[in-house]
Amino acid sequence: MARVHPMRIFSGIQPSGGLTLGNYLGALRRFAEKQGEIETVYCLVDLHAITVWQEPERLRQQTREAAAAFMAAGIDPAQSVLFVQSHVPAHAELAWLLSCVARLGWMNRMTQFKDKAGKNAEAASLGLYAYPALMAADILAYHATHVPVGDDQKQHIELTRDIAAKFNHDYGVDFFPMPEPVIEGAATRVMSLRDGTKKMSKSDPSDASRINLTDDADTIAQKIRKARTDADPLPGTMEGLKDRPEARNLVNIFAALSDESADSVLARFEGQGFGAFKPALADLAVSVLAPITRRMNELMADPAEIDRILRAGAHRADAIAAPIVAEAREIMGMIPAAR
Repeated sequence: MARVHPMRIFSGIQPSGGLTLGNYLGALRRFAEKQGEIETVYCLVDLHAITVWQEPERLRQQTREAAAAFMAAGIDPAQSVLFVQSHVPAHAELAWLLSCVARLGWMNRMTQFKDKAGKNAEAASLGLYAYPALMAADILAYHATHVPVGDDQKQHIELTRDIAAKFNHDYGVDFFPMPEPVIEGAATRVMSLRDGTKKMSKSDPSDASRINLTDDADTIAQKIRKARTDADPLPGTMEGLKDRPEARNLVNIFAALSDESADSVLARFEGQGFGAFKPALADLAVSVLAPITRRMNELMADPAEIDRILRAGAHRADAIAAPIVAEAREIMGMIPAAR
C-alpha cells in the first residue's frame, strides 16, 4: 500500500543579505497566506549561506533580520514552524545520506553551480557544489509535499524528486514523497528597477535596483522615481507592454501590491505617462511596506526575543525531522541509535 503523506509546505530563504520587495511579493506574503490552510515549515538556511564566504557577525545579524522580516510580513511562529537550519541537525545528517544516493552526473548538470562559481569553478567550495543535496535534505527531512520556488529553483526540486525516487527504488520502500514545486506567478516575479529583464536580487551590486524591506518611505519613493522606464504612455492592456520590460515590471509591482490584475491597473492609467504612474506606485508601495519595516525595527530592537522564538521553532522542527532521518538511517542498514 502506498504511503500517505500529509500535505506540508517547506520553504527556505538564505539570510545572506537584506530581503527585498521581491522576497515579500514572491515569497513572504504568500507564505503568510498559507497559514491555517496547510502545515507550513519555514527555514532560514544559514548552512546554504556559508557555501560562500560570510562575515560571521554579519551572518548572525542577517539571520535575525530575516526572521524579523518573516514575522513582520505575517508569519506567526505559533501557526508556522520558523527556525534556523543549523539549529536542526537532521539537515546536515540527511544531506550526507542523500549525497550517497545522488549521482555525480546529476550534480554536474545543475546550472546554478555554474552560474555562481563562474569561470573559476576550481576555487569554489565543495559545499557550493553539494548545495543541491543539502536542499533536497531540507525538503525531504520534513516529508514536504509542496515547495514554493521561483523558476530558477525548479531544477533543484526536480533533483530532489530524482533523489527521493532513487532512495525509494534502491531500498524497496515508499518512504520519501515526491515534492511538488509551487512556481510563483508572473505578477509576483519582481524584476530589477534598473533592468526589467533581470530578477530583483539582494545580491545585485546596485542598491537602486531593488527595494529593501528596511528602506524608509523616502528611499522607496526615490528608488521608484528613478526606476528605469521609457517615454511612451501606458497602453490599455498588458499585451501592449510585451516589448517594454521595465514598464511591465512596474505595472506588475503595482498590481501585486494592490491585489488586482495588471490589466485593471492599466485600465486606470491608460494613456498616462510615468510622471503620473510612478508617484501613485510610490504611495502604494510605502503604504504596504511601511508597517512591515516598522514592525521589523521593533523586533530587531530585541534580538534575545528573536533568538528565543527561533529556538522554539527549532524544537518543533526537530520533532518532525529527527524521526524521519532516524527511519532513513535504519532503512539504509544502520544500527538504530539510542532514543
